[in-house]
Amino acid sequence: MQETLFEDAPLAAKIRPKHPEEFVGQAHLMSPGKPLWQALHENRPHSMILWGPPGTGKTTLARLLAKSLKAQCIALSAVTAGLKEIREAIVLAKTARDKDKVPTVLLIDEIHRFNKTQQDVFLPFIEEGTFFLVGATTENPSFELNNALLSRVAVYVLTPLENSEILTIIERGLDYFKRENPSLKISFEDSLKTILANASDGDGRQALNLLERLLVQASVTENTLLINEDTFTKIFSTRLKRFDKRGDIFYDQISALHKSVRGSSPDAALYWLARMLEGGVDPLYLARRIVRMASEDIGNADPKGLEIALNAWEVQERLGSPEGELALAQAVVYLAVAPKSNAVYTAFHSAMEDAGRSQSLPVPLHLRNAATKLMKNLKYGADYRYDHNEENAFSKGQTYFPEGFGDKLYYHPVERGLEIKIKEKLNTLRKQSLLTEK
Repeated sequence: MQETLFEDAPLAAKIRPKHPEEFVGQAHLMSPGKPLWQALHENRPHSMILWGPPGTGKTTLARLLAKSLKAQCIALSAVTAGLKEIREAIVLAKTARDKDKVPTVLLIDEIHRFNKTQQDVFLPFIEEGTFFLVGATTENPSFELNNALLSRVAVYVLTPLENSEILTIIERGLDYFKRENPSLKISFEDSLKTILANASDGDGRQALNLLERLLVQASVTENTLLINEDTFTKIFSTRLKRFDKRGDIFYDQISALHKSVRGSSPDAALYWLARMLEGGVDPLYLARRIVRMASEDIGNADPKGLEIALNAWEVQERLGSPEGELALAQAVVYLAVAPKSNAVYTAFHSAMEDAGRSQSLPVPLHLRNAATKLMKNLKYGADYRYDHNEENAFSKGQTYFPEGFGDKLYYHPVERGLEIKIKEKLNTLRKQSLLTEK
C-alpha cells in the first residue's frame, strides 16, 4: 500500500457530512425539536458557542449551518488569527449581506484563545446580524469567554461520541475506501473494529485517522486488504493490549474501578486498577479519576481521602512508574476503606440546578463589596454584619441567598465519618438561624 492514502485531504475531511441527516452523535441537540435540529431544518439560525472535546462535530455543525442557510462560511482559527483577520472577515460578511444578500456564518475555532478585546469586536455585529457567530471551544466558556459575548449567544455542550456512533463513522470510512478502491476487498473483524472504536476515545476524527493508518499498514493478499492484529500492532505498539480480545470496554473498566471503591472493596479496586495499568492506560488519567472518587464518594466523611488522592497524583507526575503506580494503589485502597458520603456531590448538583434557573437574581446589597465611594453611596455592604464581631463568630439570621430566593438546604451530612461531627455543628448553626432539615 502507498504511504499516504489520501494525498489531497485526510479521510476525515473526505467523508465530512454534507447534510444534517449524515451527522452522527449529539442526539440531545440534533434530534427533531432540539435547538440545533431546528436551526438546521426550520431556518432558525442564531449565534452559538459549541463546547466539547475534539472530534465531536463542532466544525461540521458550523458548516452544515452555513449550507442550510445557503450562506458563505468564513473560518478562522483563534490560534493564528488576530484583529486584522477578524476585521477582514467582518468586511466580507457586510459585503455579502448588503450587496449579494447572502448571510454569513463566521466559524471561530478555539475561540477561547481570543482575548477580551478580540471577543468584544464581535458584539455589535452579532447584534445587527452582520453574521452568525459559531465559536468552537474545548474549554469551559464560563471561564474563557466574557459575559458580554456569552449573553449574545447560545451555548451548546457536545459530548464524546458513543462507541456505537464511532463504529458508524468507521463503517462510513470503510465504505468510502471501497468506493475509491472497487477492486479491493477488506477483511476487518468486528472485534477489531470495536478495539478501534475504544481507542478513539469518543473522538470521531481520531477514529478516522487511526482507520486511515490501518488501511495504509494493512497487507494485501489476493486482492484482499487484511486488517488484523499484526496491523494494529504496527500503529498501536504496546497500547493494543489495553483492549482485550473478549471485548471489555475501556469505560466499563474505569466504571468497575469506581464502583469497587464506592462499594468499599479494596481488593476488587486493586484488581481493576492493575487491569487498567497492565492494559496501558495512562496513569495520570487514572489519577484524575481517583481524585474524582475522593470528592464524589468520600467527601467530607473523610477529607483526608482527597489529600491522599492528590498526593498520589503528584507522585505519579514527579516519579512515574513504578513509584507512582504504587501511590495510586495506596490511594485506591484508602478510599475503598474510608467512610462514604456523597452529600457534597448531591448538594453541589442541586445548587447547580438552582443556579441555572436563577442566573439573573442580583447579589443582595448587604453582601456586595463597597469598593468605591459611589458603591458606598448606593448602600453596598451597608447592612452587612461581620461574623467575627458576633457572638461565637456567627451572625444569627443573616441571609446569604438572593432576595426572594429563600433559604435553601442543599448539604445534608450523613451519619458516617467526620460528617457526623459536621452534621452536629451544622444543625446547631441552622437552628440558631431558624433553618431546619425538611
